[in-house]
This record gives sequence, structure tokens and C-alpha cells, in this order.
Amino acid sequence: MDIVSLRRINLRAAIDAAIASGKFSSDADFANHYDISPSQISQLVKGHGSFGEKAARNLEKKIGWETGVLDATPNNNAAEITTENNMNQKKPQHMNFVPPVDLTYNENPRQTPVLSWVQAGDFSYVLSSDLSSAIDWIPYDSRAGSNGFALIVQGTSMEPDFKPDEFIYINPTYQIDELNTGALVVMTCDGDSEATFKKLISEDGNYYLQPLNPNWKPQLIPLDHTCRLVGKVVGKYTRY
Repeated sequence: MDIVSLRRINLRAAIDAAIASGKFSSDADFANHYDISPSQISQLVKGHGSFGEKAARNLEKKIGWETGVLDATPNNNAAEITTENNMNQKKPQHMNFVPPVDLTYNENPRQTPVLSWVQAGDFSYVLSSDLSSAIDWIPYDSRAGSNGFALIVQGTSMEPDFKPDEFIYINPTYQIDELNTGALVVMTCDGDSEATFKKLISEDGNYYLQPLNPNWKPQLIPLDHTCRLVGKVVGKYTRY
């Protein structure tokens, strides 16, 4: 068996064991728990994605496994184990080795901190790991990433898509030059006491902010060198 196939089999066995334990409900649930794209996991186990040395080591590190655990060869002797009912029945090799998965029960599911608009406007606060001043917590969204946070929509400038008191998830790892026109962003500029939420417009090397509400004025807000991206809006959450 080649090393790539072995890695796929070991990963599949580990996920199956974790699901069987009740820790996760699906492959996607497993992936989201470790801040991994569900599509990436799907591609790896189905053979559609590259599973080379770098990918294997990165995945092990992300999940918290020991280096090389995905490359471990099943115990061939264990594969010969026979049952009392059928002495000729062999246990599939990949069932004898399952990489360790943290199955510790967590009665407090992972959540996303909700910050105030003033906190979001303070870039040093966003980059810090001190979440003691979070004003609320909402369900975790993997798209926001491990350093993601949420804000509460204020005003009507982003209606009808975003209404007051809805929550928006922010991924703070993006750079503005990675975003295209139409991206929803949270920005802050020197002199502003709070961050602002708008649609990004990129035109001829210049950036602008635009509200989604066609009746909101002004319709185009130019950004200058004092403005910086707080993060990209990647989703929303409504509490009923």
C-alpha cells in the first residue's frame, strides 16, 4: 500500500471512530471542530485532494495528533486475529489502527465572542486574545476562524440583507488586497470612535465603502490611508 492511501485510510478510520463515540455527528462536524474546511476533509478521504508530506503533517498538527501518526502501518499480526465463530475471518487492517482523537466531553460547546463596535474599532483589541470584555457569546461559525468574533448590527444602512440586532461573524485574518468588489467588510479609520460595516468597492486601485440600503446617504464613502480592514463579514446569526 502506498503512503498516500495509508494516510487516507487512517484518517477515515479516525473520523469514523470519533463519530461512533458520539463526539461528532458527521465528517463536517469533525472538520469544523478543528477549524478545518469540511471540503478539505472530504477531498482527503475520497482521494480527490493532495495528501503529501506537508499536508499530512499540517493536518496532524491542526488536530493535535503526534507527528507521523497518519503514516503508521497497521499491525499485521492483529490483522490475522480470528473469531471463535469464523476462524478464517480476518479483521481489515485499517480497523486495527485509529489515530488518537480527543474525545473529552465538553459541556460548553465552542462559541464566538461578541464585541462592541468600539472594541472592533480598536485594532489592538481585535488582535489581542483577551476576550474577558466580550459582551455576549453566540454559536461558533468555522468560517470566522479561530480568531473570529461577532458584532451586533446597528442602524439600517445594510438593510434589507442585515437588520438591527442581528449578529455578523467577522474573520479578521484577511488583507484588503485579498478582497474583491462586493465583499462585506468591517473597517475603521483614524478619528472614528467605532468601526463601520459596509460593502467594499474596489476601482482603479482605490477603495470605497457602500451601504446596501439604496436610500442611505452617502452612497459612496472613499477610504484613505488612515483606514484599515478589521475583518471580512462571513456570515450572520439571528436570535429569536
